[in-house]
Amino acid sequence: MTHRTPDPAPATPTPASAAPPASTTPASASAPGNTPTGAPGPPTGAPGPATATPGPASGDTPARRGPAAGSRRLTVAQALVEFLGRQYTERDGRRQRLITACWGIFGHGNVAGLGQALLESGPDTLPFLQGRNEQAMVHAAVGYARQCDRLSAQAVTTSIGPGATNLTTGAALATVNHLPVLLLPGDTFATRPADPVLQQLEAGYAGDVSVNDCLRPVSRYFDRITRPEALIPAALQAMRVLTDPAATGAVTLALPQDVQAEAFDWPDAFFADRVWRVARPAPDPAVLADAARAVRAARRPLIVAGGGVHHSGAEDALRSLADATGIPVATTQAGKGSLRHDHPCEVGGIGHTGTAVADDLARTADLVLGVGTRYTDFTTASGTLFADPGVRFVNLNITGFDAHKLGALAVVADARAGLTALTEALAGYRVDDAHRARYTAGKERWERLVDAAYAAGDPAARPSQTQVLGALDALVGDEDVIVNAAGSLPGDLHKLWRARSRRQYHLEYGYSCMGYEIPAAIGVKLAAPDRPVWALVGDGTYLMMPTEIVTAVQEGIGITVVILQNHGYASIGGLSAQVGAERFGTAYRYRDPGGHYTGDPLPVDLAANAASLGMEVHRVTTVGELPAALAAARAARHPTCVHVEVETADTVPGAPAAQAWWDVPVAQTATRPAAVAAREEYDRRAAARRRHL
Repeated sequence: MTHRTPDPAPATPTPASAAPPASTTPASASAPGNTPTGAPGPPTGAPGPATATPGPASGDTPARRGPAAGSRRLTVAQALVEFLGRQYTERDGRRQRLITACWGIFGHGNVAGLGQALLESGPDTLPFLQGRNEQAMVHAAVGYARQCDRLSAQAVTTSIGPGATNLTTGAALATVNHLPVLLLPGDTFATRPADPVLQQLEAGYAGDVSVNDCLRPVSRYFDRITRPEALIPAALQAMRVLTDPAATGAVTLALPQDVQAEAFDWPDAFFADRVWRVARPAPDPAVLADAARAVRAARRPLIVAGGGVHHSGAEDALRSLADATGIPVATTQAGKGSLRHDHPCEVGGIGHTGTAVADDLARTADLVLGVGTRYTDFTTASGTLFADPGVRFVNLNITGFDAHKLGALAVVADARAGLTALTEALAGYRVDDAHRARYTAGKERWERLVDAAYAAGDPAARPSQTQVLGALDALVGDEDVIVNAAGSLPGDLHKLWRARSRRQYHLEYGYSCMGYEIPAAIGVKLAAPDRPVWALVGDGTYLMMPTEIVTAVQEGIGITVVILQNHGYASIGGLSAQVGAERFGTAYRYRDPGGHYTGDPLPVDLAANAASLGMEVHRVTTVGELPAALAAARAARHPTCVHVEVETADTVPGAPAAQAWWDVPVAQTATRPAAVAAREEYDRRAAARRRHL
């Protein structure tokens, strides 16, 4: 038996420490998508060829023939688990496990395949994590991957039917946000011994369609493994996409339940350690020179930092560029924390949920340097924010599709490599004193607004949402992580939160998926077990997906869930009022005599619900009780909840109003006065839209 270097990422004894330590051991590797040469063989003491029970589709048996020379006889599921346990990424000389664990809920479509394979291989090969909801398992894996800078990821296995289709929302979230997750749904029989089998979708126009085809449009790579030998190229393609910074997202390998259990003679080389090098492509020198000339010619430049800064680990490079040039830096939701909040050039969030100073700079900028951003409608204020007639864009992005947006000069490169090269090309350049004085004064004015929103006020009063954020802001350190995705919290956090470290601010706003926060917090905690992790949720989001609390309790994953109870969809309620829909259907209340939801609040006790799922719960009813409850939760080492009844933005002052527009079309014809007035305002705002060419 051949030997190999010991795993740099040893198997984790408990899920709470599933984040593998990085290794500086050099490895021979190829660029993503290529099989490395010279990969070492199996480890000393590795199990020998396995004898597997044949699957329903196979007439072959172990007694009929043994494994061929240089091969191992395993089922498809066993081979896949063994393969995944030997995949690594390497960036900047640091190697880590690529797939560190597999989430799963078992049903008839995967219990005898992947379930048996995970049991047989044991946690040293691929640790197993038990989930409660298939969508939530994907969210947990996505949270984990983001915290790991996309260099490590997790797999998710489900049965066929509803288990598989429940993956779709999580897959869309992963792909929209360019975050890697490996999906392994069971599928209906490849051999079709009976049609239909339980949970099979019959499509009259095609015999090869299953519900897993729902995952095609939301996956970066999709394959259905209808023969054992097809797993080899499919598995390699899956790893290529997962490790490609420009193409990563959800990867789906649909596994028919009969094929999962079918035995095959797998070449030993399939199970050799394979290292996928995540390269840092440098910018083209001519394009870089053009970008530097464009920046030097600008009088009012602005940097927009997106999530690509974090994924590349480019925060130090961005800070060096800002220090050298004095160019102000505004951040998207995904990019917040690219600079510390107290850096002189950091001007806060940009766009519809941005700060006044950042949006003012955007309106008057004559050059915008976008770094790792997709320019969503929230960032551009639906095409109305960058208003200077002569504004031009230079976009640095690993993905050419995003780099070319807004008619930009496209610098297609790794964010860190590109920023480092641009800083060198701009040697001696600085913005003028007037530009720097302008944004410095604007930043100071905004900080006073933040202080006012956070101010505690009457200790006996019911707290507002911003006062809860203020109490949390006063408590946390650089190591804390704040997780959020939906509701009114993303807007308040983007405007107000003072990010202290590169991965403190974890907002999923590409898909803004209600229910993301709790499972994602579990994923973050698995990746960073020593960091306090906070899932901030409104009651609407909590009711969408609280079930993974049970997983946190089961595994001893010490997250803190802060529930802000405001009895409805507060964010959409506010938007509804703005667009003339009069908050219709957005409150959690009994019906009034007229049939509308304006009666008394529902007698729902979310604190009791969280306690019933196994959490320690702290109830907060006044501003004065907030600091002690949050501190107690932070000190706990087990899953904890802080439940706060909050005042709503229509009853007490909250965060400053939106500083830029967002396009939500309003009815062109209506009889109700609110809608008529809202349409007039909409037409006025929409007239400012432009296309940048």
